[in-house]
Amino acid sequence: MRLLIGEIIERDDHPVVKKQTLVRVPIRLGEDVFDSGIISNAKRDYLIKSLKAFRLLTEVYGVTHLRCCATSAMREATNSEEVRTLVEMESGVHIETIAGRVEADLIVNTFWTQDLLKDRSYLYIDVGGGSTELTWLEQGRRVKSASFKVGTVRTLKGKVNPGVWDEMQAFLADLRAQHGHLMAIGTGGNINRIFKENGNLFGEPLARADIQRQRDRIGSFSYEDRIKLLRLRPDRADVIIPAADIFLKVMSFAEIEEVFVPKVGLADGVVFDLYMKQYGNKRYAGKDIPVMS
Repeated sequence: MRLLIGEIIERDDHPVVKKQTLVRVPIRLGEDVFDSGIISNAKRDYLIKSLKAFRLLTEVYGVTHLRCCATSAMREATNSEEVRTLVEMESGVHIETIAGRVEADLIVNTFWTQDLLKDRSYLYIDVGGGSTELTWLEQGRRVKSASFKVGTVRTLKGKVNPGVWDEMQAFLADLRAQHGHLMAIGTGGNINRIFKENGNLFGEPLARADIQRQRDRIGSFSYEDRIKLLRLRPDRADVIIPAADIFLKVMSFAEIEEVFVPKVGLADGVVFDLYMKQYGNKRYAGKDIPVMS
């Protein structure tokens, strides 16, 4: 779980989300859901405590607009409605369970906060704990997207259906056939860390060969040594390897050799979307910045 409190910097051509604070809590609802299909009482209680803390922080920071989004684990839990009802009652925070397409749209919104060439086409690759979202953008507009049940926690639990890879490969083969050479943007905490480990400069693309090299280097350390020697957080030390493997497969299927890593993710997209729906029409009328509806 992440709480991002962002300040919007208004530029002439597009707004920029500046992180005021980012809090991460390793709840991992998927550990339950991908095994048993339900969210356990223990995970539910952690969720309540975390959201109570998050809500208090938003009050201290004077946050005016708040949105809480749940993704793949809550989508798939058979007891999600029961859990959400109790959590909302106890924490005072409304939880919105978003579909994979909405999740992809929110992530893609970050395109407009980055100094990327807006007239180019890109494949957005976002690897989460339970799913991977692939979105094809043309001049900042989503043309095609798909959500696949392939994620880091799901992989660690051994719950990835092998047939999903065939579906992903077919999706990417179709994109290649239509558009030829593809350029990619990678989002999520794991690719951000791989980018950092590789020593790339901001704005410099990350090569597929470098992802493989860092994957092999990190994988040569035990879980404990990744924490002690590489200084990875405990909740990053185990998922970074499956994340690298997913990126490598996607890039291989799409015949992509480099990926841009702007260090943004779903939370940034949520903040951008909140701002644009409140103020975007007034501030950026005529700028042709699409916002998810």
